[in-house]
Amino acid sequence: MQLRQFKISDLPNLNEIDATIESTHYLHLDRSMEGLSWKCSLEPRVLRQKLIEANPVNEDLAFVLKQLAGDESEGRCLVAERSDSVVGLCVARNLAELGVIEIVDLRIDYDHRREGIGSAMIFDLINYGREREARALRAEALSNNIAFNSMLSKFGFELAGVDTHRKSNHDLVRERATVVWYLPLS
Repeated sequence: MQLRQFKISDLPNLNEIDATIESTHYLHLDRSMEGLSWKCSLEPRVLRQKLIEANPVNEDLAFVLKQLAGDESEGRCLVAERSDSVVGLCVARNLAELGVIEIVDLRIDYDHRREGIGSAMIFDLINYGREREARALRAEALSNNIAFNSMLSKFGFELAGVDTHRKSNHDLVRERATVVWYLPLS
């Protein structure tokens, strides 16, 4: 496996990455509010039915890739190649004004998961962030993407909050919310 910088010529090949999200569990959000007092807890629970959700490269991600391609000061875009096939993608934006490197997307081909590709990409982002003197890496994950949430937790990312209205006003009914994670770099 080889990690290298993303090139615009890679864009048509990115949908060859089978980034299907598959899970039997989700992170259940339990929250209570009383005045300004707010309590929140997340715990793994079994989904009512197994989640199998396609995750193609959308127009927003393609736009970010075009913006960041070749400009290391603005962000980091990596592809993982194996046997001349793109099997992974990692996109991160340098939010220098906040001192944060934001992970925009991390996708590994279904047939190449659990081979350390995602870990290698996270380690690369940690080094990229430290070189730029960022104070943290930031990531968002849907609570029903248990694999990505677990990976972030294993790397030492700290839970920073949840957004229950990110995708719609009915996210909790559909057993998903946006989970925000930070990994301090200093």
